[in-house]
Amino acid sequence: MRRTPKNNPAQSNQEIQSAEKSSQLRLIKYRPKLNHLLRSRCRLAFVVISILAMLVVIRSGISASRGYALVATQNHAQQLEMENERLKIEIAKLKSPSRIKQIAQEKLGMDVPEKMYFSHER
Repeated sequence: MRRTPKNNPAQSNQEIQSAEKSSQLRLIKYRPKLNHLLRSRCRLAFVVISILAMLVVIRSGISASRGYALVATQNHAQQLEMENERLKIEIAKLKSPSRIKQIAQEKLGMDVPEKMYFSHER
C-alpha cells in the first residue's frame, strides 16, 4: 500500500502528471506489429505488375514502329513498281521499228532497198 499525504495537493498533482506521462510513453512506445511477410509480398507483386506493364508498353511501341516501317516499305515498293512500268513503256517506245527506221534514214543515211536478194548457200 502506498502512503499518500492527504494534506499535500502539489504532490498529488505531481503523481497525476507522472502517471499521465507514463501512460503517454506507453502509448508512444506501443507500435502495432507489422506483417513483414505481407508487406514483402505486396512489394513483389507491385514490382512484377510494373515489369509486366512496362513490357506491354514496350511491345506496343515496337509494334507501332514496325507498322510505320511496313507502310513506308509498301509505299517505296509501289513507287518502284510505277517507275518500272514507266521504264517498260519507254523501252517499248525505243524498240519500235518506225523509230529505228527513222534514225537509220536521218542520222545514218540508210535507205530501204527496193529489192531484196537472199542467198542460199550450202
